[in-house]
Amino acid sequence: MEAEADRVEFGTTAWRTTSIEIEGVRKIHITCGFLDDKTADKTPGVVSSTFVRDGRILPAPANGCRPGEAPPTRATLREGDLAVVLVRRVGESALVTPEHAGWTATRSIGIIRAEPLIVRWLHIWLQTPTAKARIDEDVTAHVEPTVSLDTLRQMLFPLPPPDVISAYHRAFSLIEKMISLYRETARTAVALADALHDDVASSDGPWETRSLAEVAKPKTGKGSERSLPPPPLEPSADVIAPRDLYDLPVPHVPRFRLSGPAEAGELHPPGTIMLSTRSDGAHTAVLSRPATPLRSVVAIRPAEEEDRWWLLHELRSRSSDIARLAQGQNSREISSLALRRLKITWPDWFSRAEFHKAAGPLHEATQLLVSKIATLHDLRNALLRDISAKAGILRESTDKSAKQSAGAPHRAEMLAPHVGRTGHESGWPPEHRRAHE
Repeated sequence: MEAEADRVEFGTTAWRTTSIEIEGVRKIHITCGFLDDKTADKTPGVVSSTFVRDGRILPAPANGCRPGEAPPTRATLREGDLAVVLVRRVGESALVTPEHAGWTATRSIGIIRAEPLIVRWLHIWLQTPTAKARIDEDVTAHVEPTVSLDTLRQMLFPLPPPDVISAYHRAFSLIEKMISLYRETARTAVALADALHDDVASSDGPWETRSLAEVAKPKTGKGSERSLPPPPLEPSADVIAPRDLYDLPVPHVPRFRLSGPAEAGELHPPGTIMLSTRSDGAHTAVLSRPATPLRSVVAIRPAEEEDRWWLLHELRSRSSDIARLAQGQNSREISSLALRRLKITWPDWFSRAEFHKAAGPLHEATQLLVSKIATLHDLRNALLRDISAKAGILRESTDKSAKQSAGAPHRAEMLAPHVGRTGHESGWPPEHRRAHE
């Protein structure tokens, strides 16, 4: 045990402080793309900031294609490069894999090119609270949060010995693999429940068509994020804003980004379905703990608890219909009054009970997987704080700078204190937002 402690201590004392500028262009080359982001999402073979999510570059759309054989430029990505977001979600980064080697970066992407160990370390370091706080200091936001290449070039960072970097890289890679596995399994479980619902709904049974008001009690939330009091001490309860429901891969969240006094507003019990809308449809989540909805979030409680899963999947299948009931810009204003007249398919009691029996275990498994993902994010965040502490420069982003660098408004990620930007409060990273960022 003592030998292990000595080894770790020796490793930390060997960490030297450097920067891209100090290392020089021979060791670390940094540049950025030059294409306009507005055309990037429609142009095959182009990577913009919207592609860099959760530490990776998202796969190309199904109808996309690889870039042509144009001569390489300074903006051409190579395998092993680090792509760093310079606009909106500043500082987020991803390692370039063979899938995107040869693609062209837009001007919202910074490209760092160096030997593999340094690139892997910078990918890790940029996720630490210290690096985020440093980047936040230099963010400008005349139109949208932006960080310059000079900031990245001059930013000091610790550089551990190669064996320490390799150990951290292996640990973070394994965490990401487990998160990816759990996430895909959870998505598949919910997709299976969707399929079971569609099979029942499309059968030739003597099903009724009822209005939502006949089978559930919808109630619209009140207030806005800006009207919330400062983060309370105990007791507190989750508070849900519309954007907290957008793009959730599964309708389960371990805890939400915001919190408020438990006695303020109307708390809805676990099992309540929360719904918000956007032009792309309805977005839902089932509460696992009491929560209060804000304006443009509707809380829906089924008349019978056993109808919860059927009602949830009915709402998911009626996503487009629900969006058409919403008002306002981009269909973001939905109310309980509008939802009350929504027509839904309602099988007989026996069929609903059978569906509840089949879908229940799938949702229980999904909730367990979401909890495991949250635990892994906790572990990753603890490692990132530990790295900052070992480097002797542990810092935290302030609420003001965190909000500025994340954009206004922007859903934070997971498992930090309820206010601030650390990574994944919802339990899921903010993926697949290209059309709505």
